[in-house]
Amino acid sequence: MRTCHIFCAGGFTGLLEQPNPEDLILAADGGLEHLKDLGLPADGILGDFDSLGYVPTGPQVERYPVEKDDTDSMLAIKVGLQQGCRRFLIYGALDGPRLDHTVANFQALSYLVNHGAMGYLIGNTNIAAVLSAGKLCFEPQAVGILSVFCQGGIAGGVTLRGLQYPLEKSKLSYDFPLGVSNHFLGERAEISVEQGHLLILWDRENGLPEWTETKGMK
Repeated sequence: MRTCHIFCAGGFTGLLEQPNPEDLILAADGGLEHLKDLGLPADGILGDFDSLGYVPTGPQVERYPVEKDDTDSMLAIKVGLQQGCRRFLIYGALDGPRLDHTVANFQALSYLVNHGAMGYLIGNTNIAAVLSAGKLCFEPQAVGILSVFCQGGIAGGVTLRGLQYPLEKSKLSYDFPLGVSNHFLGERAEISVEQGHLLILWDRENGLPEWTETKGMK
């Protein structure tokens, strides 16, 4: 499965994994500075470059107007999908100074799910993902807090196992935060959902869980 590594302008603490040669590496506006610091080449550099403060040059640069429908991170996500990527590691899109952009990036995770892909927002201390018709599994070494939220409407068939507060094929609604502040127990933990979208947040030190698709995925 080809991975798209997207770098946005917000903060994050190092890479979770090194890109493979066949992966796609994209800079969304100010994320280009992170790529320079990491010494990684960019396959594409996209945005209106208001965060970067200058317009870079080169054949991989695509400049967009400031007045546009897509955020810079969404521009990069669409390119990654067009290039056949189905796994997205999005750095610097969780701990930026703009809360509205963080919320927009949560919605972008749902956009990925709706297009048959899985995305992770990677910040300084946390990772966020949206799961639909699938399962995430954490190894027994996972520690700290994990929270789940319904992202729009109803999330049905929600199952939480190996956590302090389990659920079994339950429903979560967008207007009640039942899934906040759960805890790992030192055993394999599983989070699954059958219908709807589930926003999941966990401590960055636990890395990326195993993702399994189930029915309903494209």
